[in-house]
Amino acid sequence: MSALCDPPGAASPPRPPLSAQELSQEVKAFLSGLDPVQGTPLSPPAHARCALRLLRCLPPARHAALQHLRGLFDEQVCSHLLQREGGTPAPKPSPGAEVLQEARRALAELVAANPRAWAPGVAAWASELMGQLSSKYAGRPGVPPAASLNELLQLWMSCPATRALLDIYSQCLAAMVGSCPDACVDALLDTSVQHSPHFDWVVAHVGSSFPGTIISRVLSCGLKDFCAHGGGEAAAAGTAGDKRVPKIASVVGILGHLASRHAGSIKQELLRMFHESLGSSREHHKATVPFLLQLALMSPTLLATVSPELVDSLKPPVLNQLHQHFSAVPRDELEGVVGVVVHLLCHTSAGALRTLRFLLATAAPASVITAPGPALHEGVREACERLLQLLLLHLQKLVHGRGSASLAECPARPVPFLEALRPHVRELCLDTLRLERKRCLWQHQLLALLAVHSAPHGAAEALFFLLALARTPEELALAPQLHAGLRAVLPDPLPAAVAAAVAQIHAGRLPEPQLAQLLRNLALLLQPRDGDGDAGEPALGAALARHLPDLAQLLLHPRAEVAEAACRLLAACPLPRALPPAHLLPAVRAAVRRFFAGLWLGDAAALAPGVRLLARLSAVSPAAAKAVLAQLVEGALGGRNAELFGGTAEPPGHEAAPVPPAVSLLDTNQRFTAGLNTSGGVWSVFHAGVIGRGLKPVAGGGQRSAEELSRNTQTFLSLVLRCCRGSGPAVGAEAAKAVAAALVEAVCPEAAGAELAWPPEELARATVERDLRILRRFRQHPLLFPLLRLVAGGHPALCYCSVLLRGLLASLVAHWDACRASSTVASPWHLRASCALVALLAEGSLLPPVLGNMHELFPELAPFEVHLLLLSVWGYLRENSPLPQKFTFQPELGMFRRDFGRDGDVGKHLAVLHSVLHRNIHRLGLLAGRFYP
Repeated sequence: MSALCDPPGAASPPRPPLSAQELSQEVKAFLSGLDPVQGTPLSPPAHARCALRLLRCLPPARHAALQHLRGLFDEQVCSHLLQREGGTPAPKPSPGAEVLQEARRALAELVAANPRAWAPGVAAWASELMGQLSSKYAGRPGVPPAASLNELLQLWMSCPATRALLDIYSQCLAAMVGSCPDACVDALLDTSVQHSPHFDWVVAHVGSSFPGTIISRVLSCGLKDFCAHGGGEAAAAGTAGDKRVPKIASVVGILGHLASRHAGSIKQELLRMFHESLGSSREHHKATVPFLLQLALMSPTLLATVSPELVDSLKPPVLNQLHQHFSAVPRDELEGVVGVVVHLLCHTSAGALRTLRFLLATAAPASVITAPGPALHEGVREACERLLQLLLLHLQKLVHGRGSASLAECPARPVPFLEALRPHVRELCLDTLRLERKRCLWQHQLLALLAVHSAPHGAAEALFFLLALARTPEELALAPQLHAGLRAVLPDPLPAAVAAAVAQIHAGRLPEPQLAQLLRNLALLLQPRDGDGDAGEPALGAALARHLPDLAQLLLHPRAEVAEAACRLLAACPLPRALPPAHLLPAVRAAVRRFFAGLWLGDAAALAPGVRLLARLSAVSPAAAKAVLAQLVEGALGGRNAELFGGTAEPPGHEAAPVPPAVSLLDTNQRFTAGLNTSGGVWSVFHAGVIGRGLKPVAGGGQRSAEELSRNTQTFLSLVLRCCRGSGPAVGAEAAKAVAAALVEAVCPEAAGAELAWPPEELARATVERDLRILRRFRQHPLLFPLLRLVAGGHPALCYCSVLLRGLLASLVAHWDACRASSTVASPWHLRASCALVALLAEGSLLPPVLGNMHELFPELAPFEVHLLLLSVWGYLRENSPLPQKFTFQPELGMFRRDFGRDGDVGKHLAVLHSVLHRNIHRLGLLAGRFYP
């Protein structure tokens, strides 16, 4: 009994085994708690040392000894927590703390000496004691909650007692790793079941110290317990499986703690278990797949860890083995497993797109040509097809059965599978537009569910991508189908889709070919159906009309394909009845520019949308018609567009002229002579060019055929006439007046707004330079005469061109006065201009018919005679000025007419005409009757 009186903490040298008498005294002292020699009670440290000696020397007493040591560890834990609560400094080591360290060393020696005999029991004792202590003191002040795992781990690791227990368990597990650690891991699982979540800090520490062992053995022990509690039936029970299989919750908890740092090892072990179970008839292998499904059902973390790689590993051989594996499973159990799989698919977000494409490719292969290797069993395809149908059905229930007030609101509980697909809407639309057999129906249905789930932005995004990516009418038909389905459950998503498209265009995110395709698709949807004249998609037209200014900018796109597509779209789009000038004028300018671009191309098909667009713009309002006509006239007479109608393009101005390379005028002239040529004196004017800018460009670039010029002129005049008529058969007076104002502005801007009254000859002499400039413009632009004829048809609009008519007539009078030729045929252009001018004055009711017919005589007369006749016309117009007040509106005709009877006697203006007729009676006798009133 000398050992009982050893001083506390004294190092105990190796002793020989106790004799039978000594062992008997130790047993009596342990059981009674009294010193067998003195009869006094043993102190707790002495009593604990007695238990340690029995633990070493009497194996049957190990359970009692370990049970006694529980109190020692409990006492030390309580003391440590009281010390933390009081905030007192750490005292000197107490006898109990010294005995605790002795117990740790003793247990470590026993485990190291004989691991098989000691490690399982000691590990179970240590883990159970840690679980009990963790649960017992969980509610104490200063102990962190179980959710704060790091703080909890720091607390218990600072406690000597729990730290010693953790070291003991770790040593036991390390000693058994090489042989059979299942008993140690099983003890950890049992304790986790009883004391979770307070025991999680132990699991986290042990798992981090032995990740490979813990992961593999925890899964192995969990599988054994799963098989023992019903296996597949528990998995088919769904979320209630954890109640029937207690240890599986601990398995999930342990793996969940390890997933943050050891996800790769967990994934590798789960895949190994899955592939190892296929093709095996052993009982626990048959339960492996249901076990893994149950784990995934209880832990989204594990599901996210393994699902992407699992899908990649499902090659045809594996799928065939899996089909064979489940072929013998009862139908009810198989239905439960399928339900679990569908539930997992709906609630997983990792690799959702990859999983979807795998299911689609397996259920409905894109090609009948299979890859080299084993062929896929037909049952696998049928199973995948059924799985897809059930998945879509379940998703539909989740999407349409949510608890929000409206489907347009964000769902309170989003579906993870659909949430993961939200960033991949474009890829889903591309897959859907391939129109591959059954896939298209499933993908279209899934796209609709995704659009409803992520409304309103998701619905607009899906519609936008279908519209932008479709390349054929069959593909484009998917967009209206999706829209029809969404409109039944959501507020109309089409305006948002159009707004998203406009935003993408503004941001420049669409490549030019795709932008052109989007515009063509929108135009195609707006085409009338079955020739009934109604817009194909009224909602689409209304949505596009709100973005008219943005779409009109595309008419100026540098790429012709995009501009043409935008023109086709706007030509088919319904226009709002009220457009503010800030929106109207840019659209009109862009449309006019697009029209002339089509004329330059010479393609009637490309020109038709531009004509239709301008005609529709002019019909929006009278102000719109005036703007269209003004822009058309300005565009036709300005710049290079004049060449389209046989005119001469004006040389570019100072700002528009390209800057040529630097030229020295001195160096250029010295090439020919020794000095500068100044023979003309200081008053010489050189028209060859501008100093520093080179030679003046040659007027009239490319030559065009008469047929092309005639076609262009006819197209342009038809468009102008169509815009002038509006909804009536005749040219409107206001529209013709707008053309007249545009003509004056284009030909002679400084005379815009001039007096309409015809001035006397004395004042006309002051405008010679302006008159010559007007004549030059008429020679440069053959289109002016047809435009004036169009204006003349809308009485009294020709009056507003008085300044042009006056200038042209004055220049022609001066020409014929100066002409010394024997016949007017010598000046063909002036002859044609004189005839056209008089005919215009007659058609516009500025001349009475008897004077208006005199142009028929001009080709047969001499120049001086034409001069005299034009002077008589001038005289008539000077006395009877072309004023709009002389026209009266006649309701029965719906137009303005002029009564020449109110202007007085016209006979005095016919004297010269009659004299010319008498002089040429031998040639003009047949026409004489037409010139007598």
